[in-house]
Amino acid sequence: MSHDVIVLGAGLAGLSCARDLMLAGADVLVLEARDRVGGRVEQATLPDGRLIQLGGEVVGHAHTAYVGLVAELGLTLVPSYVAEPGEIVYSTASSVSAGRPGWDIAGDEQVTAAFVALAKTVDPDDPWSHPDADRLDRLPVSAWLRSEGATEGVVRLWEIGQLSLASGSNDRTSMLSALRKNAAVPSDGHYDYDDWEGLRVAEGSATVALRMAASVQVRTGAAVTSVSIAPSGCDVTLRDGEQLTAAAVVSALPVGPLRSVHITGVSSSRLESLNRQRNALAAKLAVGYERPFWRDLGRNGLSECEGVLGSTWPQSEGVLSGLIPPERYAVLLGTPPAQRIPSLLAEITRMYGEADPIAAYLRFWGTDPWTQGYVTQWAPGDVMAVGPLHGTHEPPFYVCGSDQWVAGYMEGAVRTGRAAACEALRRG
Repeated sequence: MSHDVIVLGAGLAGLSCARDLMLAGADVLVLEARDRVGGRVEQATLPDGRLIQLGGEVVGHAHTAYVGLVAELGLTLVPSYVAEPGEIVYSTASSVSAGRPGWDIAGDEQVTAAFVALAKTVDPDDPWSHPDADRLDRLPVSAWLRSEGATEGVVRLWEIGQLSLASGSNDRTSMLSALRKNAAVPSDGHYDYDDWEGLRVAEGSATVALRMAASVQVRTGAAVTSVSIAPSGCDVTLRDGEQLTAAAVVSALPVGPLRSVHITGVSSSRLESLNRQRNALAAKLAVGYERPFWRDLGRNGLSECEGVLGSTWPQSEGVLSGLIPPERYAVLLGTPPAQRIPSLLAEITRMYGEADPIAAYLRFWGTDPWTQGYVTQWAPGDVMAVGPLHGTHEPPFYVCGSDQWVAGYMEGAVRTGRAAACEALRRG
């Protein structure tokens, strides 16, 4: 059976693309390798009926594509953890402190101002045109900090913040990519929590995917092995040998799993650009408690950590989330499976005190075959290597996903998914 468009992947990008195409009258089929939709958004129900988010949760006021989609779906945005009362916790090997540690705060303010000023010189849609693009891309963020006279206290403060986002150490992050990210969502700091993470969907972020999936045609358990692209028609072959045809194909697969799909009919330069991207190997912890016990100590559940956990934050009343950054991923994988969650819970106990969890979930995005990572990790040299073809299309082959926007997260998936649908419709 032939379709107008076949979309690969039923995450937020694929579903938002398919929904727009379907609403415009196209015959669309979404193929999903898993037995569920949502990709890196997923939820479960606690014994008391509360939803717990096992994947992506939060967006910010600058994430206009996601905010618009939520409104269209009749869902509700409410303040995220930024509204939680209490102080942030900084957890290091030697101490747990409430409030920002005294790691040269004055020096941090000075270097942050220089960073923000430099970010204003970068076009987030075309960082390659910056006159100093090549040098900035090869320069690690930590090296730039030291070149600006940052003390080791400032470098450490930036590093703990970076690991809390699970996007990779500043020693292995391109300065150009960091500037591009700030330019895409401008703020007075190098990462403003309210701009990036100030909102959540009251009904659950995974409900966004589930509601879209209810209105489009999705086949689960349909792993794609090869795609042949041609103006006269495209062929998609599944793992069981079944072959499907369409006038166009949209890849909404993360860049890791996409590498295992044999693609013909697309230029080598576009495939090289896609294959050059990488994702941070991260994991997520989600824990449900009877109540927000961290408030007993005057803490808000938000932390930046130097342990195996890189961060925690409250996702809803009595529910705590955490990220394991790439630099700690191997440590977690090396922990005996039965001890992985208990060891992470022990870090939470160290910060917030004793409390018995109702349920705890761990998602290994980095080694899950259908994700192979978390947000895009731009190592030094990657922005220039991926090049201006990043996020572009070769009709009738279109590309979308959080990897294809400057700064990732759920906004990137929705923004590029809807843009891919718009471009495919424009080209008929």
